[in-house]
Amino acid sequence: MSLQTIAVFGEALVDDFLTEQVVGGAPFNVARNLAAFGAATLMITRVGQDQNGLLLRSEFSRFGMSEAGLQSDPVAPTGRVVVERNDGGHRFIILPDQAYDYVEASAALTALRQAAPATIYFGTMAQRHPCSRGTLRALLETTPAQRYLDLNVREGQVTERCAFESLHLADVLKVNEDELKDLFRWYTHTQPGTSAMDSREMIDACFNLMRTFRLQGMIVTLGERGAMHFGSDGVVTTSTPVAAPAQIVDTVGAGDAFSSVFLYGQMQGWPLALTLDRANAFAGAICGIAGAVPADLAFYRPWLAAWQQGVQA
Repeated sequence: MSLQTIAVFGEALVDDFLTEQVVGGAPFNVARNLAAFGAATLMITRVGQDQNGLLLRSEFSRFGMSEAGLQSDPVAPTGRVVVERNDGGHRFIILPDQAYDYVEASAALTALRQAAPATIYFGTMAQRHPCSRGTLRALLETTPAQRYLDLNVREGQVTERCAFESLHLADVLKVNEDELKDLFRWYTHTQPGTSAMDSREMIDACFNLMRTFRLQGMIVTLGERGAMHFGSDGVVTTSTPVAAPAQIVDTVGAGDAFSSVFLYGQMQGWPLALTLDRANAFAGAICGIAGAVPADLAFYRPWLAAWQQGVQA
């Protein structure tokens, strides 16, 4: 087990289905997976002094996570997303002015300095308010850690300006197909379709994006079709396609699962191609369970055992 710490900044929240509350937030999903793998994980977030806050704190305890980066807000409520079921689908109402919007810089900087992480993961939704956005920038300015951006474009929550600034702050970028299309629409003169990711047009467009934002690496996740990594050295690494679970329950948290294994694999020194394969396989397995993170921590054991034995996934 590596002793390197991975810091995760962003929202920890509750998806409120009215009949049940499910803990979520992309950064918190990543942090919990990393902790379950045995990685030293610093989650920097803020919760309210309410029942949902207690629910989130119980997840820190369940996963054995340090609370050094966990802040308590005396006024703002714990982050909450109201989920309404309609016509067989879901409508997500992301509430404003939540505790994760007000992550305080001084305490966060203290936690970060003590942890001295090798990597810091961040997204875009927790940057919607100037307070947390300013705290993130203060953290990034004070650490030499690798900066891993998981772009999460949410309509009405994340602006193009936020994405633009975040891309300039990142070393490594992870996007899905829809997010990649947004980037092409915003920042390139061409908008190639993503169905043929190995086409010359697509590869050139991806490397152009990397040059524009001076990225060291870019990962594009493609669901069952696998994932691709574009390196600053011009090398494209492609994972093998993954078999879908016998039954797909939902795809919530698949991207977060991918990021967590990719970051863990980096920390363990796995070869890049193997890391992509393992990250994609684990993301596929998450699609076979309800929710973004397993309810039973035993879910992780066969994965860890296989990795420790040198099995691909």
